Amino acid sequence: MSSMVEIRDLVKYFPVKSGLMRRTTGQVKAVDKVSLLIEKGETLGLVGESGCGKSTLGRLLVRLLDPTSGHIFFDGEDLATLQGKALQTLRSKVQIIFQDPYSSLDPRTPVGNSIGEGLLVHGVSDAEERHQRVADMLRLVGLRASHAQRFPHEFSGGQRQRIGIARALVLRPRFVVCDEPVSALDVSVQAQVLNLLKELQNELDLTLLFISHNLAVVEHISDRVAVMYLGRVVEITDRDTLYEKPLHPYTRALLSAVPIPEPGRRRERTMLEGDVPSPLDPPSGCSFHPRCPIAAEVCSEQEPELRPSAADPGHLASCHLRTGDYRHLAPENREPAEV
Repeated sequence: MSSMVEIRDLVKYFPVKSGLMRRTTGQVKAVDKVSLLIEKGETLGLVGESGCGKSTLGRLLVRLLDPTSGHIFFDGEDLATLQGKALQTLRSKVQIIFQDPYSSLDPRTPVGNSIGEGLLVHGVSDAEERHQRVADMLRLVGLRASHAQRFPHEFSGGQRQRIGIARALVLRPRFVVCDEPVSALDVSVQAQVLNLLKELQNELDLTLLFISHNLAVVEHISDRVAVMYLGRVVEITDRDTLYEKPLHPYTRALLSAVPIPEPGRRRERTMLEGDVPSPLDPPSGCSFHPRCPIAAEVCSEQEPELRPSAADPGHLASCHLRTGDYRHLAPENREPAEV
């Protein structure tokens, strides 16, 4: 596979203003030096606690937010520098499915008009062609063409999310950011929407970034998984390796909280102490070290790099004690600790 999206040292800070003069007194480090590759045709899952920067990263990739610094390459073109007509043209190739299928639709507009609006913006001026493409897309996501005349309140939550998917795909994009698209749905409806996304990915040759805090959902749909904590990616590898042999203590803690669907069976929990640090003032060194059950002195002093493990070059983690390369540590810290 070849890379479709390449993210290099992507940063997004939100200024905090206070006082009568509204002076900037700090920066919320929502996304902090993130680098990722997303291969053509794959689904990359992005997981982490609420507030870790997942949705901000997704919005940066479709340029709903402008990055503070860094680069976002789509087929070799840097999205972070595009403006005006060039940016509008690119948005026909990258789209987003939002978390809440109701608030992302105009309640006063028939859903057919909402789906077809992107076609109008991108130069499909013929009304009959727009009508046909909207009808085809509604059928593709499991709805009827006649549903185009209805309003959002006339649909169930699962149907509204199908409409949101239709709106994102009507321009036939190549890369789609799915921002927690099933978190607001019942479990039975979640499965239907996930299966629909997988079918559409194969049929339309899509590349997906699937953002979620639900690790069971991510396991079902993803090829590779990246784990975020406090604005940074702390681990990334293929799905099976992450769920069977996680390296980062934070990933282990997340996985230990996933329930086992068998009566009487429970996982051994890894309990994290304390609260998530503020992105206004992240800790020195490894940002996870105040809550980490295996933290050593070096963890509070040196920021770990996202580096491959000695056993698996494709498995990257930003942990001084877990990647299998201890040459950069003091001798007393060179042995990996067990959780």
